[in-house]
Amino acid sequence: MFTANTILEAAENQRTIFLRKSENYLNRDFKSSELSPVPEFARIVTGVRRCGKSTLLQMALGDRGFFYLNFDDPELYGFSASDFAILNTAIESYAGNKNTVTLCFDEFQNIEGWESFVHKKLFEGYFVYVTGSNANLMSRELGTRLSGRHLDCELFPFSYTEFCSMNSLPVKNAESLQSYLKMGGFPEYLTYKNEEILKTLMDDILTKDISVRYGIRDLVSLKILAKYLSSNIGNLISGSKLSNQLNLKTKATVLEYMGHMEQCYLFFFVPKFDYSPMAQTVNPKKVYCVDTALAQAVSMSVTKNKGKLLENAVYLSLRRKTKNVWYYSGPSFECDFLYGSDNTPERAVQVCYELNEENRERELRGIVETCRKFNIENPQIVTFNQNDIISFDGMTVEAVDAMSFLCGSSAARRYSL
Repeated sequence: MFTANTILEAAENQRTIFLRKSENYLNRDFKSSELSPVPEFARIVTGVRRCGKSTLLQMALGDRGFFYLNFDDPELYGFSASDFAILNTAIESYAGNKNTVTLCFDEFQNIEGWESFVHKKLFEGYFVYVTGSNANLMSRELGTRLSGRHLDCELFPFSYTEFCSMNSLPVKNAESLQSYLKMGGFPEYLTYKNEEILKTLMDDILTKDISVRYGIRDLVSLKILAKYLSSNIGNLISGSKLSNQLNLKTKATVLEYMGHMEQCYLFFFVPKFDYSPMAQTVNPKKVYCVDTALAQAVSMSVTKNKGKLLENAVYLSLRRKTKNVWYYSGPSFECDFLYGSDNTPERAVQVCYELNEENRERELRGIVETCRKFNIENPQIVTFNQNDIISFDGMTVEAVDAMSFLCGSSAARRYSL
Protein backbone atom coordinates (compact mmCIF):
# COMPACT_ATOMS: atom_id res chain seq x y z
CA MET A 1 0.00 0.00 0.00
CA PHE A 2 1.26 3.42 -0.95
CA THR A 3 1.40 6.49 1.26
CA ALA A 4 2.31 10.06 0.42
CA ASN A 5 5.64 9.54 2.19
CA THR A 6 6.54 6.40 0.22
CA ILE A 7 5.77 8.23 -3.02
CA LEU A 8 7.86 11.22 -1.94
CA GLU A 9 10.75 8.92 -1.03
CA ALA A 10 10.54 7.18 -4.40
CA ALA A 11 10.39 10.55 -6.17
CA GLU A 12 13.47 11.82 -4.32
CA ASN A 13 15.46 8.67 -5.11
CA GLN A 14 14.44 8.78 -8.76
CA ARG A 15 15.21 12.49 -9.05
CA THR A 16 18.75 11.93 -7.77
CA ILE A 17 19.36 9.20 -10.34
CA PHE A 18 17.65 11.24 -13.05
CA LEU A 19 19.89 14.27 -12.46
CA ARG A 20 23.05 12.19 -12.21
CA LYS A 21 22.39 10.47 -15.53
CA SER A 22 21.81 13.81 -17.20
CA GLU A 23 24.98 15.54 -16.01
CA ASN A 24 26.81 15.07 -19.31
CA TYR A 25 23.94 14.86 -21.73
CA LEU A 26 24.31 15.59 -25.42
CA ASN A 27 22.09 18.31 -26.83
CA ARG A 28 19.57 16.72 -29.19
CA ASP A 29 18.33 18.19 -32.45
CA PHE A 30 15.34 19.95 -30.90
CA LYS A 31 14.52 23.60 -30.59
CA SER A 32 13.89 24.83 -27.06
CA SER A 33 10.47 26.07 -28.19
CA GLU A 34 9.47 22.46 -28.98
CA LEU A 35 9.93 21.51 -25.33
CA SER A 36 9.22 24.65 -23.34
CA PRO A 37 6.27 24.48 -20.89
CA VAL A 38 2.94 25.80 -22.13
CA PRO A 39 0.16 26.71 -19.67
CA GLU A 40 -2.78 24.28 -19.75
CA PHE A 41 -1.04 21.93 -22.23
CA ALA A 42 0.82 18.73 -21.35
CA ARG A 43 4.05 18.05 -23.19
CA ILE A 44 3.98 14.42 -24.38
CA VAL A 45 7.34 12.85 -25.37
CA THR A 46 7.31 9.33 -26.81
CA GLY A 47 9.99 7.06 -28.22
CA VAL A 48 11.53 3.63 -27.98
CA ARG A 49 12.86 2.50 -24.59
CA ARG A 50 16.36 3.84 -23.74
CA CYS A 51 16.53 6.34 -26.61
CA GLY A 52 17.13 9.31 -24.29
CA LYS A 53 13.67 10.63 -23.40
CA SER A 54 14.68 11.41 -19.81
CA THR A 55 17.75 13.27 -21.04
CA LEU A 56 15.62 15.26 -23.44
CA LEU A 57 13.34 16.08 -20.54
CA GLN A 58 16.32 17.32 -18.55
CA MET A 59 17.22 19.61 -21.48
CA ALA A 60 13.70 21.01 -21.41
CA LEU A 61 13.64 21.54 -17.65
CA GLY A 62 17.04 23.20 -17.27
CA ASP A 63 17.34 24.75 -13.81
CA ARG A 64 13.58 24.74 -13.27
CA GLY A 65 12.41 22.96 -10.14
CA PHE A 66 10.27 19.90 -10.84
CA PHE A 67 8.60 16.84 -9.35
CA TYR A 68 9.69 13.66 -11.18
CA LEU A 69 8.17 10.18 -10.94
CA ASN A 70 9.00 7.13 -13.06
CA PHE A 71 6.25 4.50 -12.95
CA ASP A 72 8.55 1.86 -14.45
CA ASP A 73 10.43 1.81 -11.12
CA PRO A 74 9.98 -1.37 -9.00
CA GLU A 75 9.20 0.90 -6.02
CA LEU A 76 5.95 1.84 -7.76
CA TYR A 77 4.89 -1.57 -9.01
CA GLY A 78 1.25 -2.07 -8.14
CA PHE A 79 0.37 1.62 -8.40
CA SER A 80 -3.18 1.99 -9.73
CA ALA A 81 -5.89 4.55 -10.28
CA SER A 82 -7.01 4.10 -6.67
CA ASP A 83 -3.70 5.64 -5.58
CA PHE A 84 -4.15 8.93 -7.45
CA ALA A 85 -5.48 10.67 -4.33
CA ILE A 86 -2.30 9.73 -2.45
CA LEU A 87 -0.17 10.87 -5.40
CA ASN A 88 -2.03 14.17 -5.37
CA THR A 89 -1.27 14.63 -1.66
CA ALA A 90 2.42 13.89 -2.29
CA ILE A 91 2.58 16.40 -5.14
CA GLU A 92 0.92 19.13 -3.10
CA SER A 93 3.33 18.50 -0.23
CA TYR A 94 6.35 18.57 -2.54
CA ALA A 95 5.15 21.64 -4.46
CA GLY A 96 4.50 23.53 -1.24
CA ASN A 97 7.94 22.77 0.15
CA LYS A 98 9.90 23.25 -3.08
CA ASN A 99 7.79 26.00 -4.65
CA THR A 100 7.56 24.08 -7.94
CA VAL A 101 4.73 23.89 -10.45
CA THR A 102 6.31 21.47 -12.96
CA LEU A 103 5.39 17.77 -12.90
CA CYS A 104 7.21 15.06 -14.87
CA PHE A 105 5.77 11.55 -15.24
CA ASP A 106 7.67 8.74 -16.99
CA GLU A 107 5.84 5.64 -18.34
CA PHE A 108 2.60 7.04 -16.95
CA GLN A 109 0.58 5.38 -19.72
CA ASN A 110 0.70 2.08 -17.83
CA ILE A 111 -1.65 3.50 -15.16
CA GLU A 112 -5.32 3.44 -16.14
CA GLY A 113 -6.91 6.87 -15.90
CA TRP A 114 -3.65 8.82 -16.02
CA GLU A 115 -5.09 11.21 -18.61
CA SER A 116 -7.79 12.46 -16.25
CA PHE A 117 -5.20 12.99 -13.51
CA VAL A 118 -3.00 15.02 -15.87
CA HIS A 119 -5.99 17.06 -17.01
CA LYS A 120 -6.79 17.85 -13.38
CA LYS A 121 -3.23 19.00 -12.65
CA LEU A 122 -3.22 21.21 -15.75
CA PHE A 123 -6.47 22.79 -14.59
CA GLU A 124 -4.82 23.46 -11.22
CA GLY A 125 -2.04 25.42 -12.91
CA TYR A 126 0.78 22.89 -13.07
CA PHE A 127 3.05 22.44 -16.07
CA VAL A 128 3.07 18.74 -16.99
CA TYR A 129 5.52 16.58 -18.96
CA VAL A 130 4.74 12.95 -19.76
CA THR A 131 7.23 10.57 -21.38
CA GLY A 132 6.62 7.01 -22.47
CA SER A 133 7.67 4.20 -24.79
CA ASN A 134 4.32 3.65 -26.43
CA ALA A 135 2.83 5.54 -29.37
CA ASN A 136 -0.62 5.27 -27.76
CA LEU A 137 0.41 8.36 -25.82
CA MET A 138 -0.02 10.26 -29.09
CA SER A 139 -3.14 8.49 -30.31
CA ARG A 140 -6.40 10.09 -31.29
CA GLU A 141 -8.01 8.70 -28.17
CA LEU A 142 -5.57 10.70 -26.08
CA GLY A 143 -6.81 13.88 -27.71
CA THR A 144 -10.30 13.06 -26.50
CA ARG A 145 -9.30 12.12 -22.98
CA LEU A 146 -7.10 15.18 -22.51
CA SER A 147 -9.55 17.41 -24.39
CA GLY A 148 -6.81 18.29 -26.87
CA ARG A 149 -4.66 19.70 -24.07
CA HIS A 150 -1.38 18.13 -25.21
CA LEU A 151 1.58 18.96 -27.46
CA ASP A 152 3.41 15.96 -28.87
CA CYS A 153 7.03 15.14 -29.61
CA GLU A 154 8.67 11.91 -30.80
CA LEU A 155 12.26 10.99 -29.99
CA PHE A 156 14.42 8.44 -31.79
CA PRO A 157 17.92 7.11 -31.09
CA PHE A 158 20.72 9.45 -32.20
CA SER A 159 20.60 10.71 -35.76
CA TYR A 160 23.77 10.63 -37.84
CA THR A 161 24.73 14.17 -36.86
CA GLU A 162 24.06 13.46 -33.17
CA PHE A 163 26.12 10.27 -33.44
CA CYS A 164 29.04 12.22 -34.90
CA SER A 165 28.72 14.87 -32.21
CA MET A 166 28.73 12.31 -29.38
CA ASN A 167 31.76 10.50 -30.77
CA SER A 168 33.64 13.64 -31.92
CA LEU A 169 33.64 12.38 -35.50
CA PRO A 170 33.61 14.53 -38.64
CA VAL A 171 30.33 14.66 -40.53
CA LYS A 172 30.25 14.05 -44.27
CA ASN A 173 32.91 11.43 -43.77
CA ALA A 174 32.69 7.89 -45.15
CA GLU A 175 34.24 6.25 -42.10
CA SER A 176 31.85 8.13 -39.79
CA LEU A 177 28.88 6.91 -41.83
CA GLN A 178 30.13 3.32 -41.78
CA SER A 179 30.45 3.57 -38.00
CA TYR A 180 26.93 4.96 -37.69
CA LEU A 181 25.43 2.16 -39.76
CA LYS A 182 27.26 -0.37 -37.60
CA MET A 183 26.86 1.25 -34.16
CA GLY A 184 23.42 2.88 -34.45
CA GLY A 185 22.23 5.54 -32.04
CA PHE A 186 21.36 4.14 -28.62
CA PRO A 187 23.26 6.30 -26.09
CA GLU A 188 24.17 3.54 -23.61
CA TYR A 189 25.46 1.19 -26.29
CA LEU A 190 27.58 3.96 -27.80
CA THR A 191 29.00 4.68 -24.35
CA TYR A 192 29.93 1.12 -23.36
CA LYS A 193 30.00 -0.66 -26.75
CA ASN A 194 28.77 -3.93 -25.29
CA GLU A 195 26.40 -5.81 -27.59
CA GLU A 196 24.67 -7.41 -24.60
CA ILE A 197 23.16 -3.97 -23.92
CA LEU A 198 21.29 -4.19 -27.22
CA LYS A 199 20.21 -7.79 -26.70
CA THR A 200 18.93 -6.96 -23.22
CA LEU A 201 17.14 -3.92 -24.61
CA MET A 202 15.36 -6.08 -27.17
CA ASP A 203 14.30 -8.51 -24.43
CA ASP A 204 13.04 -5.64 -22.25
CA ILE A 205 10.95 -4.21 -25.09
CA LEU A 206 9.44 -7.57 -25.98
CA THR A 207 8.82 -8.50 -22.35
CA LYS A 208 7.86 -5.26 -20.57
CA ASP A 209 6.43 -3.16 -23.40
CA ILE A 210 4.58 -5.93 -25.22
CA SER A 211 4.21 -9.23 -23.34
CA VAL A 212 3.38 -7.78 -19.93
CA ARG A 213 1.50 -4.72 -21.16
CA TYR A 214 -0.76 -6.64 -23.55
CA GLY A 215 -1.00 -9.92 -21.64
CA ILE A 216 0.78 -12.00 -24.29
CA ARG A 217 2.01 -15.27 -22.80
CA ASP A 218 3.72 -16.63 -25.90
CA LEU A 219 6.99 -14.71 -25.50
CA VAL A 220 8.84 -17.32 -27.57
CA SER A 221 6.81 -16.47 -30.68
CA LEU A 222 7.36 -12.76 -30.08
CA LYS A 223 11.12 -13.31 -30.02
CA ILE A 224 11.04 -15.50 -33.14
CA LEU A 225 9.14 -12.80 -35.01
CA ALA A 226 11.47 -10.04 -33.78
CA LYS A 227 14.53 -12.01 -34.88
CA TYR A 228 13.03 -12.62 -38.31
CA LEU A 229 12.09 -8.97 -38.80
CA SER A 230 15.55 -7.85 -37.67
CA SER A 231 17.05 -10.13 -40.32
CA ASN A 232 14.82 -8.74 -43.10
CA ILE A 233 14.96 -4.94 -42.79
CA GLY A 234 14.05 -3.31 -46.07
CA ASN A 235 12.23 -6.40 -47.32
CA LEU A 236 8.54 -6.93 -48.09
CA ILE A 237 6.55 -8.92 -45.54
CA SER A 238 2.93 -9.96 -45.04
CA GLY A 239 1.09 -11.40 -42.08
CA SER A 240 -0.07 -14.54 -43.87
CA LYS A 241 3.38 -15.43 -45.22
CA LEU A 242 5.01 -14.79 -41.84
CA SER A 243 2.45 -17.02 -40.17
CA ASN A 244 3.27 -19.86 -42.55
CA GLN A 245 7.04 -19.35 -42.65
CA LEU A 246 7.51 -19.07 -38.90
CA ASN A 247 4.65 -21.32 -37.82
CA LEU A 248 3.23 -18.51 -35.68
CA LYS A 249 -0.40 -19.43 -35.10
CA THR A 250 -2.67 -17.30 -37.29
CA LYS A 251 -2.28 -14.30 -39.55
CA ALA A 252 -4.34 -12.26 -37.07
CA THR A 253 -1.91 -13.13 -34.26
CA VAL A 254 1.09 -12.10 -36.35
CA LEU A 255 -0.54 -8.80 -37.28
CA GLU A 256 -1.38 -8.21 -33.62
CA TYR A 257 2.26 -8.75 -32.63
CA MET A 258 3.44 -6.47 -35.43
CA GLY A 259 1.04 -3.77 -34.28
CA HIS A 260 2.42 -3.91 -30.75
CA MET A 261 5.98 -3.76 -32.05
CA GLU A 262 5.19 -0.63 -34.01
CA GLN A 263 3.36 0.95 -31.07
CA CYS A 264 6.50 0.66 -28.95
CA TYR A 265 8.71 2.00 -31.78
CA LEU A 266 10.65 -1.23 -32.26
CA PHE A 267 9.79 -1.82 -35.92
CA PHE A 268 8.05 0.26 -38.58
CA PHE A 269 5.93 -1.24 -41.35
CA VAL A 270 5.84 0.96 -44.44
CA PRO A 271 2.81 0.48 -46.70
CA LYS A 272 2.69 0.60 -50.46
CA PHE A 273 1.17 3.93 -51.47
CA ASP A 274 -2.38 3.84 -52.69
CA TYR A 275 -5.13 6.42 -52.54
CA SER A 276 -7.29 3.68 -51.04
CA PRO A 277 -6.57 3.10 -47.32
CA MET A 278 -7.90 -0.44 -47.71
CA ALA A 279 -5.38 -1.21 -50.46
CA GLN A 280 -2.59 0.14 -48.25
CA THR A 281 -3.73 -2.24 -45.54
CA VAL A 282 -3.81 -5.43 -47.63
CA ASN A 283 -0.62 -4.96 -49.67
CA PRO A 284 2.71 -6.28 -48.30
CA LYS A 285 4.71 -3.82 -46.20
CA LYS A 286 8.41 -3.05 -45.95
CA VAL A 287 9.93 -3.46 -42.50
CA TYR A 288 12.52 -1.22 -40.82
CA CYS A 289 14.02 -1.25 -37.34
CA VAL A 290 14.30 1.74 -35.01
CA ASP A 291 18.08 1.27 -34.92
CA THR A 292 20.53 -0.42 -37.28
CA ALA A 293 22.76 -1.75 -34.48
CA LEU A 294 19.78 -3.21 -32.62
CA ALA A 295 18.68 -5.04 -35.77
CA GLN A 296 22.17 -6.46 -36.31
CA ALA A 297 22.52 -7.55 -32.67
CA VAL A 298 19.61 -9.98 -32.91
CA SER A 299 19.65 -10.73 -36.65
CA MET A 300 19.91 -14.29 -37.97
CA SER A 301 22.00 -13.07 -40.91
CA VAL A 302 25.68 -13.94 -40.82
CA THR A 303 26.63 -11.29 -43.37
CA LYS A 304 25.47 -7.69 -43.11
CA ASN A 305 23.69 -6.17 -46.09
CA LYS A 306 25.22 -2.70 -46.31
CA GLY A 307 22.57 -1.54 -48.77
CA LYS A 308 19.69 -2.49 -46.44
CA LEU A 309 21.38 -0.83 -43.46
CA LEU A 310 21.74 2.37 -45.48
CA GLU A 311 18.11 2.11 -46.58
CA ASN A 312 17.07 1.72 -42.93
CA ALA A 313 19.04 4.83 -41.95
CA VAL A 314 17.43 6.84 -44.75
CA TYR A 315 13.98 5.67 -43.65
CA LEU A 316 14.63 6.80 -40.07
CA SER A 317 15.76 10.18 -41.37
CA LEU A 318 12.47 10.57 -43.26
CA ARG A 319 10.41 9.20 -40.37
CA ARG A 320 11.84 11.85 -38.04
CA LYS A 321 10.23 14.43 -40.33
CA THR A 322 6.90 12.82 -41.09
CA LYS A 323 4.79 9.74 -40.46
CA ASN A 324 3.61 9.85 -44.07
CA VAL A 325 6.19 7.56 -45.69
CA TRP A 326 5.37 4.89 -48.29
CA TYR A 327 7.06 2.73 -50.92
CA TYR A 328 5.70 2.24 -54.41
CA SER A 329 5.98 -0.48 -57.03
CA GLY A 330 4.58 -0.93 -60.50
CA PRO A 331 4.55 -3.91 -62.86
CA SER A 332 8.29 -3.63 -63.54
CA PHE A 333 9.69 -0.97 -61.22
CA GLU A 334 9.95 -0.01 -57.55
CA CYS A 335 10.72 3.15 -55.60
CA ASP A 336 11.95 2.83 -52.03
CA PHE A 337 10.28 5.89 -50.53
CA LEU A 338 7.52 8.36 -51.19
CA TYR A 339 6.76 10.92 -48.52
CA GLY A 340 4.53 13.93 -48.13
CA SER A 341 1.67 15.39 -46.19
CA ASP A 342 -1.55 13.58 -45.30
CA ASN A 343 -2.22 11.04 -48.07
CA THR A 344 -0.38 12.90 -50.82
CA PRO A 345 3.13 11.88 -51.99
CA GLU A 346 5.23 14.97 -52.65
CA ARG A 347 8.81 13.66 -52.79
CA ALA A 348 10.48 10.47 -53.99
CA VAL A 349 13.74 8.92 -52.78
CA GLN A 350 15.52 5.84 -54.04
CA VAL A 351 18.32 4.23 -51.99
CA CYS A 352 21.20 2.42 -53.67
CA TYR A 353 24.48 1.76 -51.89
CA GLU A 354 26.40 2.12 -55.17
CA LEU A 355 25.17 2.96 -58.63
CA ASN A 356 26.90 0.75 -61.18
CA GLU A 357 26.35 -0.71 -64.62
CA GLU A 358 24.37 -3.64 -63.24
CA ASN A 359 21.76 -1.66 -61.30
CA ARG A 360 21.81 1.81 -62.88
CA GLU A 361 18.93 1.18 -65.31
CA ARG A 362 16.75 -0.50 -62.67
CA GLU A 363 17.26 2.12 -59.95
CA LEU A 364 16.77 5.09 -62.25
CA ARG A 365 13.70 3.64 -63.94
CA GLY A 366 12.13 2.87 -60.59
CA ILE A 367 12.26 6.45 -59.35
CA VAL A 368 11.57 8.10 -62.72
CA GLU A 369 8.44 6.01 -63.42
CA THR A 370 7.20 6.66 -59.87
CA CYS A 371 7.74 10.41 -60.19
CA ARG A 372 5.90 10.47 -63.49
CA LYS A 373 2.94 8.62 -62.04
CA PHE A 374 2.55 11.06 -59.14
CA ASN A 375 3.78 14.20 -60.91
CA ILE A 376 6.74 14.59 -58.54
CA GLU A 377 9.74 16.78 -59.34
CA ASN A 378 13.38 16.65 -58.17
CA PRO A 379 13.81 12.89 -57.71
CA GLN A 380 16.78 11.75 -55.63
CA ILE A 381 18.87 8.60 -55.36
CA VAL A 382 20.75 8.36 -52.07
CA THR A 383 24.05 6.48 -52.42
CA PHE A 384 26.84 5.81 -49.96
CA ASN A 385 29.27 8.36 -51.38
CA GLN A 386 28.36 9.20 -55.00
CA ASN A 387 27.14 12.59 -56.20
CA ASP A 388 25.91 13.27 -59.71
CA ILE A 389 23.21 14.87 -61.81
CA ILE A 390 21.80 12.22 -64.12
CA SER A 391 19.53 12.60 -67.13
CA PHE A 392 17.36 9.57 -67.68
CA ASP A 393 14.41 9.13 -70.01
CA GLY A 394 13.75 12.88 -70.16
CA MET A 395 14.01 13.49 -66.39
CA THR A 396 16.85 14.82 -64.24
CA VAL A 397 17.74 12.72 -61.18
CA GLU A 398 20.07 13.88 -58.40
CA ALA A 399 22.39 11.27 -56.92
CA VAL A 400 23.39 12.48 -53.45
CA ASP A 401 25.77 10.93 -50.96
CA ALA A 402 24.17 9.65 -47.75
CA MET A 403 26.37 11.81 -45.51
CA SER A 404 24.93 14.97 -47.06
CA PHE A 405 21.40 13.59 -47.08
CA LEU A 406 21.50 12.56 -43.41
CA CYS A 407 23.15 15.84 -42.42
CA GLY A 408 20.24 17.69 -43.96
CA SER A 409 22.23 19.58 -46.56
CA SER A 410 20.56 17.92 -49.53
CA ALA A 411 17.49 19.20 -51.32
CA ALA A 412 15.40 16.75 -49.32
CA ARG A 413 16.16 18.63 -46.11
CA ARG A 414 15.53 22.02 -47.68
CA TYR A 415 12.09 20.81 -48.71
CA SER A 416 9.72 21.44 -45.83
CA LEU A 417 6.69 19.20 -45.35
